[in-house]
Amino acid sequence: MDPTRRKPLASRWRSLVVALGVAVAAPPLAVAEADQSETLWAGQAVPRSCFEKPLGNAPGVDSVKTTAPVTGLVRVRLTGPGDWDVAVFDKKTGAVVAASAGLRTNEVADGYVTKDQELVVQGCRYGGNARTAQLRIGWTEVQDTQAAQRMQVVDVDTPTRADKRRLQALGVDLTEGGGEKSLQVLLHGPEDERKLREAGFTWKVRIPDLKKHVEANARADQRYAQRVARSLLPSGRTSYRHLYEYEYEIKELARRYPTLARPFILPRQSVEGRDIHGIEIAVDARHIHDGKPVFLNMGVHHAREWPSGEHAMEWAYELLTGYGKDARITSLVRATRNVVIPVVNPDGFTISREAPAKGDFSVFDYEMKRKNCQAADSPPDMRVGVCADNPAGRLRGVDLNRNYPGFWGGPGASANWRSDTFRGSAPGSEPEVRAVREFISQRQVTTLITNHTYSNLILRPPGVYDARPPLDEPTYAALGQRMADHNGYTSEPSWKLYDTTGSTEDWSFWNTGGFGFTFEIGPSSFHPPFETGVVAEYAGLPPAAGAGKGGNRAAYLEMLQATADPAYHSVITGTAPEGWKLRVHKEFATPTSPVLDSSGKAGEPIMYEDVLDSSYIAPGGEFAFHVNPSTRPYVAGRYGRDPVAPPSPPYAFENPPGQPAENTGDPLSGPHEEVPFTVEGPPRADNAKVTVHIEWNSPDTDWDLYIVDADGTIVAQSATGGTREENAVLADPAPGQYKAVIVNYDQVDGQPFDDWTGGKVTFENPKPTTTGVKEAWTFTCERPNGKIASVRSVIVDRGRTVDLGDACRQPGKRPRR
Repeated sequence: MDPTRRKPLASRWRSLVVALGVAVAAPPLAVAEADQSETLWAGQAVPRSCFEKPLGNAPGVDSVKTTAPVTGLVRVRLTGPGDWDVAVFDKKTGAVVAASAGLRTNEVADGYVTKDQELVVQGCRYGGNARTAQLRIGWTEVQDTQAAQRMQVVDVDTPTRADKRRLQALGVDLTEGGGEKSLQVLLHGPEDERKLREAGFTWKVRIPDLKKHVEANARADQRYAQRVARSLLPSGRTSYRHLYEYEYEIKELARRYPTLARPFILPRQSVEGRDIHGIEIAVDARHIHDGKPVFLNMGVHHAREWPSGEHAMEWAYELLTGYGKDARITSLVRATRNVVIPVVNPDGFTISREAPAKGDFSVFDYEMKRKNCQAADSPPDMRVGVCADNPAGRLRGVDLNRNYPGFWGGPGASANWRSDTFRGSAPGSEPEVRAVREFISQRQVTTLITNHTYSNLILRPPGVYDARPPLDEPTYAALGQRMADHNGYTSEPSWKLYDTTGSTEDWSFWNTGGFGFTFEIGPSSFHPPFETGVVAEYAGLPPAAGAGKGGNRAAYLEMLQATADPAYHSVITGTAPEGWKLRVHKEFATPTSPVLDSSGKAGEPIMYEDVLDSSYIAPGGEFAFHVNPSTRPYVAGRYGRDPVAPPSPPYAFENPPGQPAENTGDPLSGPHEEVPFTVEGPPRADNAKVTVHIEWNSPDTDWDLYIVDADGTIVAQSATGGTREENAVLADPAPGQYKAVIVNYDQVDGQPFDDWTGGKVTFENPKPTTTGVKEAWTFTCERPNGKIASVRSVIVDRGRTVDLGDACRQPGKRPRR
């Protein structure tokens, strides 16, 4: 049954819905139990783990014993001032059931329980002056009546960009895996297979039963943790973290390295009210306005991509444990500021990460959740319940990496709330995205990596081919390749995998100027065995592609080297009095993509606003303020090349004699017609774009068009349907011989045969480099009392330094004495 047809469940804490696919069986029966509220008290604070074990009557601890009245979900919330943590344990075994360990007393812990299970809910006062905290326990009954559907990972044949866009439009669950000729798709049941088949796609099965595959990975993780006491990771971890472990380790690192590390919470909470945590690493970490360039390393935009958070967290350990011991790390930490946000999507990650610890429940579909927990965009009957318990299952939410404002609303993101790549209701609508965006807007983030899984790729803007590369493309590409030399990944523009809009770096780069990349970690799984997906990929060990080359550790160091290098950003220098605040500020509006509706029709772009504002507290005398270039890449222009010869002249071609039979299968082996053509190269012609066009008379006829190179490989395609023409485009084709393959895909029964009437081939030159207008930073000097001393405009290009001299002197006035 389609989950959108399920009846709403009228309870405050909803049943855990087990959605093992897009179509599910009869819904579980849910009965919400009344909340239980308590006040916890502890006379002193003790900084230690609350979730490692029950602590009994130890100092700094208060606990409540309770018995689960239902089989289902327990949610514990702890609120109040100070810093309290919370954990739920099975009374009999001492095993942790749920926990939360944030930087303040805003704890949300979810776990699965069985009826009559005896529990201990433990509150721990980690720090602060608050002796009390307010505890609330909620229960939800779940009767698991769901019928499992087998999930498969398949390689769908997509030899052209048109194929990739057509596949994205189907609304199936695309992984991040793929290449030039295929994309990997997670099929959630027979309905997804039907979509592919009816759209004419062919595929090969890569993983026939994903649930069994993931369970085998989990068993491998257990064996690895039992066999290895300490891994080669900087932290020594041997297993995937839970959210509460990320939270706890962030504040423990800050406690162990009080001058080097500053823990922080992003300015906005998640949809379900969780804090989003990060850690900042620098020589004087708490002095955030020191003017140094910033490297931001993030993980878990997508809930199921567990290694992405692990790699980011290990980077924090790398810097902190290496400082003072490793000469390169020490030098780079002194020259930069490093920010790590390991889990951008805490709600979704909690759902995915805790699903395997399910007891008797079949919640594997939740483990494969990609999105956040936004319910507002779904129909009213789908908005009931919490994220771990809702009628839409994993489909609730927004894909955060399609919600950033840059190019939002274009191809590569869905307007349908049910899609795993749903873009959200508006550009930057999601609180998690707004939190990251506000943080970047207030800091000079000159370099950025957002980690994902999987497909061994390093991706850079633009996310869509039609955007054209930025002026910085040569420098950008070279930096990506240097990182790829260490981890063995393929470095390429993001659109080469498939079109995406609303991604992190397509906003951060085009609007702030900081170089941003996506790392797609590992070759073949969202969360593979920890030993291969985390340890080997990070440290550069077999079987990782970066084995012997340094892995992602060395790639991150390469990025940090670029962060410290002024050639990759800009610098403002001068002199200023001690304690004065120097600010750079900019406000501007940018259009999104023409916004596609659910039918694929393009509407008008939406204008969105950005405010970039960051500060530097002058040390007195000479200063160096490291900033991003003043001119936004969006308005700076686009990279290209001057043509070295004219394009080839267009020419028409005729329909060969005969009428091919219908062919809904392989276009090359089945019935078709062929028309050869040639793409010439320099010095005779410079053809950067080739368009092959065919047409016919009746819209009730469907002809498809494929372009095949001399090796017999399909390199372009047009198969839109419902039109009277097809146009296949070759981008930057190699000179040589090609064939247009024309396929009679469909003729309406009972209607006269409508043959295609003719076609043509047109050629275009490359587009030359274009440059835009210069934009300026507004540079302000502010006295310690808050009064403005001077304001001026500053234009500074990438790789350049502008010296303002006596920076805080008002124009036309004598220098200060």
